[in-house]
Amino acid sequence: MVEQDGYAAGPQRRDDLAGAFGANVRRRREEAGLTLDQLSTRSSVSRAMLSKVERGEKSPTIGVASRIAHALNVSLSDLIDAPAAAASGVAVVMRVNERPVFRDPETGFERHIVSAAPGAGGAEVVFHHLPAQVSTGLLPAYPPGTEKQLVVLDGTLTVALGGISETLNAGDSLFFQADADHGFANRTGEPCEYIMVISRRT
Repeated sequence: MVEQDGYAAGPQRRDDLAGAFGANVRRRREEAGLTLDQLSTRSSVSRAMLSKVERGEKSPTIGVASRIAHALNVSLSDLIDAPAAAASGVAVVMRVNERPVFRDPETGFERHIVSAAPGAGGAEVVFHHLPAQVSTGLLPAYPPGTEKQLVVLDGTLTVALGGISETLNAGDSLFFQADADHGFANRTGEPCEYIMVISRRT
């Protein structure tokens, strides 16, 4: 089923982010030799939506953005202009105001890339802000060999994985294989924040 309504127009301040995301989607699609119709079929995202995303006219939700990334066989960070991995032995600093941030225009969910050099050492560190009563919905499975570890910094997080759910409070942590659909929900009246480490075995 191709999704028709998984996006919403963002405010003016999101235009640059939407433009960069869309340009990266188009570049990756063309590099893969895919038409919009082929990417639509692979991602279950409508051709009309993909066209608007590529032109920077719409900011995708986290679910739509994840499906596009998986259909292109790249990480979500690759489409958000994450900094390149540093050469071996070189220290890299990324200031807080330099973080690439993905914001879901419908829910306010935020995904901050906090790895100064994503991919260096085979891991990526991401900070998430999940507002009260917000869910990411089920996100698509990652390729086999992808592992996720997270620790809740503040609030309460419910993780859905493989037909079960785990509720985590501040200070609790979780490890799981990410090769199955999974999702994150905040069912409380207060925001939830958590750090996630994504590792990909090659």
